[in-house]
Amino acid sequence: MISLHRSCFLNNAGISGSSSLFSYKLNKLPPASVKATALGPNSDRNSSVLVENNNTLKEIRQNDISSAADVDSDLTVAGGDREVYYEDAATEDQLVTPWSVSVASGYSLLRDPHHNKGLAFTEKERDAHYLRGLLPPTIISQELQVKKMMYSIRKYQIPLQKYMAMMDLQETNERLFYKLLIDNVEELLPVVYTPTVGKACQKYGSIFRRPQGLFISLEDKGKIHEILRNWPQKNIQVIVVTDGERILGLGDLGCQGMGIPIGKLSLYTALGGVRPSACLPVTIDVGTNNEKLLNDEFYIGLRQRRATGQEYAELMHEFMTAVKQNYGEKVLVQFEDFANHNAFDLLAKYSTTHLVFNDDIQGTASVVLAGLVAALKVVGGTLADHRFLFLGAGEAGTGIAELIALEISKQTNMPLEEARKKISLVDSKGLIVKSRIDSLQHFKKPWAHDHEPIKKLVDAVNVIKPTVLIGTSGVGRTFTKEVVEAMAALNDKPIIFSLSNPTSQSECTAEEAYKWSKGRAIFASGSPFDPVEYKGRVFVSGQANNAYIFPGFGLGLIMSGAIRVHDDMLLAASEALAAQVTQESFDKGLIYPPFKNIRKISAHIAANVAAKAYELGLATHQPRPKDLVKYAESCMYCPAYRSYR
Repeated sequence: MISLHRSCFLNNAGISGSSSLFSYKLNKLPPASVKATALGPNSDRNSSVLVENNNTLKEIRQNDISSAADVDSDLTVAGGDREVYYEDAATEDQLVTPWSVSVASGYSLLRDPHHNKGLAFTEKERDAHYLRGLLPPTIISQELQVKKMMYSIRKYQIPLQKYMAMMDLQETNERLFYKLLIDNVEELLPVVYTPTVGKACQKYGSIFRRPQGLFISLEDKGKIHEILRNWPQKNIQVIVVTDGERILGLGDLGCQGMGIPIGKLSLYTALGGVRPSACLPVTIDVGTNNEKLLNDEFYIGLRQRRATGQEYAELMHEFMTAVKQNYGEKVLVQFEDFANHNAFDLLAKYSTTHLVFNDDIQGTASVVLAGLVAALKVVGGTLADHRFLFLGAGEAGTGIAELIALEISKQTNMPLEEARKKISLVDSKGLIVKSRIDSLQHFKKPWAHDHEPIKKLVDAVNVIKPTVLIGTSGVGRTFTKEVVEAMAALNDKPIIFSLSNPTSQSECTAEEAYKWSKGRAIFASGSPFDPVEYKGRVFVSGQANNAYIFPGFGLGLIMSGAIRVHDDMLLAASEALAAQVTQESFDKGLIYPPFKNIRKISAHIAANVAAKAYELGLATHQPRPKDLVKYAESCMYCPAYRSYR
């Protein structure tokens, strides 16, 4: 089937009676012409737009209206000079046309999540788009729709039910979904992402209804380029991809890990302002080693053990090659929830040829570093003055440790190897030391210091005497009372980060951290905890949520046209986030700013990241905007309803 995809910028006068510029992309070249129905107030159901295929200039005619559209084969590369936020580049009072393959109207318009407005369609729009009789007569505002949806969602007692209600809304009314999420981000973030998304992934086979991303399996080898072309949107700017082997702290969930890319990209839009149509969730299905899933009749993935070695590497390489061929060099690929043995290798292999980012390694590191920088304003000193002890030496632990060492090295001009000596890591076998070097995985070797072996975490605390304790183990309740009390005995204000997700896997709860430290701990967690009252004082813990970083980080890469990710960009993101913590937040015990200001925070992060990209010569969008914060804000997707002709 020949498909016609729209990418347009409309002038103030609209389409009727004046010229408009339309840029079309042909997914597959038509034999002679392509017809796309365009219904409007003054057109009948048979009016059409004709695009002639003469390989040079395509003329578009609708009745007596004519305009030119350049069909450029190079436009399949996202991130070029023409890449703008088209439907948001116009002011809110301008009219837009709901283009897809044809202009949606009538029943099909109500089933189109990108353009459906439900009861918010005006009288004029109902007449123009054949909606009369398909909707009740009342007309309500988007604000009232938000109020109504929040009322419905709050009635659910089970978080997974709230998650399913939000996903249903996303699949029926996209703009209302994002309006709801943006306006109620602090309440709904735990619903659409951690911790609820973990439960959704576990149940994904049972709750799966409609595809929201691309599923690529071993059976698709040799066909991935064509599979990417099956996705209806062509101007992709961000891809979040997982193979489902290490979903949060839940382990191998196989194909059901798709909930993670979908959730992450929802946040790219809601928190970072990246257009929904520019986002592509992908799951690479190479099987699963989870016996429970293999025997589950509702499991939706390949029923085989995980592929490894060359078979796995070849599939991933075909995917990465096809991504670059389809979307160009400036598409951001975010690796998500890959197991350690693949995560580090993929990042190292493709960081020199693609725009890639691993949120578990780099995003977590950036958000934790921001929290530490902010915490220094409470405890005093510099990063180099502190000693760091980690429980967990996987992607997150080693990624955070490396970024801390890089920042110490940058601040003090200390050699990186020396900076690393201020950081110790404990894994499942105890403290990582030189005597274990031969048996260590390659990413752990930089952290093997000259020290006697220590098995227990509490013993490591007492011997190393850290000022900062960070948990990334994925094992719940490992920061025991004995460990926290040891930290409190060593430090007046011990910094304790319990980062594992979901909540059940957190190394300790906020209540345990505050009570066992007698209210002196500076605490942050990966998943949210309720405020804690201790001896008449209410403690509000911070959430070291990656959602602070990756949406703004991605926006910064996109708006600068960056072609590679550099470590200095991660440091720039951390600095921008830490700078957003106000004295009011510190007074409440918070070392992260409130999520209600997340779009402002993301704009500042994006500006810092873009500035670093320009400084490093990695930005391709020229000239550089004078005010990067304002430019970032102007690029952000707005979910307000648009008026239709």
